[in-house]
Amino acid sequence: MTDPETLPSPSASTDSSSPPPDAWAAEYRRLLPQWESMRDSSKIAIPISISRVNQFDAARLDVEMSAMLKEQLVKVFSLVKPGLLFQYEPELDAFLEFLIWRFSIWVDKPTPGNALMNLRYRDERAAPITGKEVRTGLEGPGLSVSQKVLYCISTVGGQYIWSRLQSFSAFRRWGDSEQRPLARRAWGLVQHAEGLYRASSFFNLLLFLYGARYKTIVERILKARLVYESPNMNRAVSFEYMNRQLVWNEFSEMLLLLLPLLNSSSVKKFLLPFSKDKSASSSGDEADCPICRSSPSIPFEALPCQHRYCYYCLQTRCAATNSYRCARCNEIVVAIQRQGSS
Repeated sequence: MTDPETLPSPSASTDSSSPPPDAWAAEYRRLLPQWESMRDSSKIAIPISISRVNQFDAARLDVEMSAMLKEQLVKVFSLVKPGLLFQYEPELDAFLEFLIWRFSIWVDKPTPGNALMNLRYRDERAAPITGKEVRTGLEGPGLSVSQKVLYCISTVGGQYIWSRLQSFSAFRRWGDSEQRPLARRAWGLVQHAEGLYRASSFFNLLLFLYGARYKTIVERILKARLVYESPNMNRAVSFEYMNRQLVWNEFSEMLLLLLPLLNSSSVKKFLLPFSKDKSASSSGDEADCPICRSSPSIPFEALPCQHRYCYYCLQTRCAATNSYRCARCNEIVVAIQRQGSS
């Protein structure tokens, strides 16, 4: 008789198959890197590229608009006293630049050039890179108050101070060798500062061409980046001015090429029958020279038609061409003689 098989108790089987108490913590630590990678993958920054041409065109349009305002303002004061605004030209430029800044950047609006190119300034320090609020990569607040004030001081005030410093140093002749050592040293500092600024601007230009960010040193220091104001709006480009300029340029070059080949007298004779005052010219005073339309001081006659000319007018025309035709009858002049001589 065989012994009955003993079955394991439920408590014993449960203890042998249940995981250890800290198994969930080990599994959490194992899956945590995967969860973090999945979470970070949804927060990848959207790369945006702002057209360099748009940014350069916007700056150029702002300069041209400032020049137009300056021209109109100079015309207003031209009748008061000629040259009145010449000595205050730096102040005038600073005033116009301040007006543009006051009614555009200070009130969170783009400058006229930026508005035409669909651009605006964004505070790159506070711009969201990832998150639910990022849809196109163009989101972000405008410039802060401190950025606006520093932008005005560096652009408007900096340009004014530099312009006045250059005019003052040139007027005082700091660069002359006869000046005091202090003046020459100040002139050297001005030249070194200008060279350093130009080198920095060139280096910033290379960085801008590479990354399409911050076209000026001021924008790079203040972290004021130009981005598109609306992602669905194209820039306002009109080629009408360019086409008109090309047409007039080609037309002027054609005239410069053809005018030396044309004889003015021949053209005048060709157009004379189509002139409206043909009868008036034919019935004009025969005593006047047909070339200069004045009374000849030394009268000469063209042969064989015997029409009266000034000696200088007739002689220069005959010397210029061998087959000069009379301005009155269009007959070839073969010789000239003093009037009254046989």
